[in-house]
Amino acid sequence: MPSESGVSAFRAVPRTGVIFVTTEAQKRGFTLGDPSWCNLGQGQPDTGELPGAPPRVGSVSIDPGDQEYAPVAGLWELRETIATHYNRLYRRGLPSQYSAENVSVCGGGRAALTRAAASLAPVNLGHFLPDYTAYEELLDAFKGFISIPILLDAERGYEFSVEELRKEVLGRGLSALLFSNPANPTGKVVGGSALEAWVQMARSLDCALLIDEFYAHYVWTTPVAPQSAAAYVRDVNRDPVVLFDGLTKNWRYPGWRVTWTVGPKSVIDAVASAGSFLDGGGSKPLQRAAIALFEKDHVEHELQAIHSAFRPKRERLLEGLRALGVGVHPPPEGTFYVWGDLSGLPPPLAEGMALFRAALEHQVITVPGEFFDVNPGKRRRGRASRFRNHARFSFGPPMDVLERALERLGALVRARAA
Repeated sequence: MPSESGVSAFRAVPRTGVIFVTTEAQKRGFTLGDPSWCNLGQGQPDTGELPGAPPRVGSVSIDPGDQEYAPVAGLWELRETIATHYNRLYRRGLPSQYSAENVSVCGGGRAALTRAAASLAPVNLGHFLPDYTAYEELLDAFKGFISIPILLDAERGYEFSVEELRKEVLGRGLSALLFSNPANPTGKVVGGSALEAWVQMARSLDCALLIDEFYAHYVWTTPVAPQSAAAYVRDVNRDPVVLFDGLTKNWRYPGWRVTWTVGPKSVIDAVASAGSFLDGGGSKPLQRAAIALFEKDHVEHELQAIHSAFRPKRERLLEGLRALGVGVHPPPEGTFYVWGDLSGLPPPLAEGMALFRAALEHQVITVPGEFFDVNPGKRRRGRASRFRNHARFSFGPPMDVLERALERLGALVRARAA
């Protein structure tokens, strides 16, 4: 029989978040696109046609030269286009402008974050609780820095002032801070003068802000406009602000796996170097096809269509969950998620994992809140997650899916309450 002596050299890597819930659903017959399932666990928006949106790309032409590897930092033409996009939206009239040298392109959001993590010096890196599930394994895999959790208070609506941030940076000796904005899963947004103050703090204390802006087009507290910390950077090559985004959410093309990092040239050089041994670069044909998606009219029409389609879905899901007894404190200011407090539901549905498993039997998928209790290396052992009574519900799917999901969840809650 073949030897299995090498198998013991590998450790088990747990599935977390959307990967876990999708795998569990697949054991019960779920497949992507199956109309009998209601996937409120999905981490992607509706990828189909939306009223008023530009036509969806249905085919990609491949230039003979695109059969070759793409540069690890991405096609120069796309990097220039992304820099122009940021300057047009966020830096009009400012003396310091982004260039292609301030942009690195790669194949997926996790790849972009992994490149950045591999480039960090041995520093203290702060991260918030709750936050994006994939941060956990990312922060655990790289041992060159020390990750330090910062708990956000649900009773204060997950608010965190710049004064509190300054105390954390000085008190814990943080040299970098990783966070999503708008925040996944709470939907909290740091914007306007508050975001400007965070950037000023980073500049004055030389603390790098690593900001996941993948939901920047899904901001519900302002008129239809994207937001980015890029608007408050003074010098694009000196301010320690590093931004991550991609076609995944804001352009609704998750399958393209085209993402980018924007920041000082020295940081871009470092992440590109890391990419040379981590992933080798992204898809050349899709990078070339992505250039057209940054045309001014295309961006504006897609943004308007997203808001026209997703605002009503946000309101419907909020209304429906509250009617079931799910608490929402506060309503999401951004993203396409609702962070629900299940404490008011009948047991055992008051716990996220129990609700998830019960809902699977009704062909509804949710994400238990414990996955967002980012715990690299499982250093906080022997205690239940502080978010065990929460769950994340997505309004990424079409409205009819939300309606069916609410009907099924309602039947489940009523049956357990009887």
